[in-house]
Amino acid sequence: MSSRLQTQARPDSLLINMGPSHPAMHGAVRIMLELDGERILNSEVEVGYLHRGFEKTCENRTYFNLLIYTDRLNYVSPLINNVGYVMTVEKLLGLNIPERAQYIRVLMSELSRISDHLTCLAAMAMECGAFTVFLYNMKAREFLWDVIEATTGARMTTSYIRIGGVRADLQADYEAAVQKGLAETRKVLKDVHGLLDKNKIFLNRTRDIGVMSPENALSYGWTGPALRSTGIAYDVRKAHPYLFYDRMNFDIPTGERGDNFDRYMVRMREMEQSLRIVEQCLAQIPKAERGLMVDGMEPAEAIRAARTQKPDRPIKLSPNLEGSEKAVTKDILADDRRVTIPPKEETYTSIEGLISHFKFFMKGHGIRPPKGEAYLSVEGGNGELGYYIVSDGTDRPYRLHLRAPCLPLLAALEDLIKGRMLADIIPTFGSMNIILGELDR
Repeated sequence: MSSRLQTQARPDSLLINMGPSHPAMHGAVRIMLELDGERILNSEVEVGYLHRGFEKTCENRTYFNLLIYTDRLNYVSPLINNVGYVMTVEKLLGLNIPERAQYIRVLMSELSRISDHLTCLAAMAMECGAFTVFLYNMKAREFLWDVIEATTGARMTTSYIRIGGVRADLQADYEAAVQKGLAETRKVLKDVHGLLDKNKIFLNRTRDIGVMSPENALSYGWTGPALRSTGIAYDVRKAHPYLFYDRMNFDIPTGERGDNFDRYMVRMREMEQSLRIVEQCLAQIPKAERGLMVDGMEPAEAIRAARTQKPDRPIKLSPNLEGSEKAVTKDILADDRRVTIPPKEETYTSIEGLISHFKFFMKGHGIRPPKGEAYLSVEGGNGELGYYIVSDGTDRPYRLHLRAPCLPLLAALEDLIKGRMLADIIPTFGSMNIILGELDR
């Protein structure tokens, strides 16, 4: 038990631990409580159970190889983590990204944001006893994850976004799959509104509980849906537009009281706005040029013509390389060999391509931004997700720091639950969407 609570506790109060093994604490947060019956007199939050040294690990990996560690931050919306990191490196490099790749980044980010909010509200509702809502949200998330899996090859730790663009183009039938996911998600959101918005039990667990004023929210450094629930319409996508968010028409939902119910409602409305953004991406994204002629020849013919000795048969890439063929790389990757891997057709058929591929991964070579520093933030599922990188001109960052939105949220938990009942901890903690991979980085 914490020495602070031990020394300050009243002689007739009860000191107990909630977590880290409590299921509502997600296995990695410990709350030490001083109780008078079931009323919370004082508390102290302890974190660090999941700490894995993300920042120091990244300083010992190349700019390309550390991408996989960003997936493990907010593992519910890893694509947004990827986008924030690669855009910071691109800021150091001064790269221009193809237009189609930028639209793909927006599309995948918004699908990830919806998945993040669905997961948060599913867990929050389940912990309040609404198990049906949990099942409905998971059903909707599956449709979105089907699109993400078909595009990236993975459901959670995607490592799809690349410095200079994206790893592969969208699958051939992506539009129909996305439209199906949007339709199913809208059905689920309508059902969840009907189940919870006027549900007396849910309202008693959330309305006027965990209240945060706008002033205190700003002093704690809150961002994201939690800050917007207090009435402050701050969203990185609007305040500091990146990618093509300045081309998108969407609103910023806000709350009025800053309580648990407002945090629920803001996320519900944000999903509707993200669905609007996805539809606008589908309408605006430039058409792919996959399969078009290269210098008047089909891609395979162009490769054979570039060699002095023709291969016996056309090159056939592995199925896991679908969407990254040479004919489409100009649409999804920057035309800069300092930061991109050569198409596999070149690696397999020319000595120049093989050398470029080899040097890209060789120690001391690869991606080497000029000396300098850069900070860039994106709107993550929980708020402002920022990366600060210092480059010393080598292939590894001299310093990498993450501005994680979860930490300021959890820092306010002690104030939010003080004077409340023991049962109020569950919906309050759930409404914050604390992701431990991001918190204990």
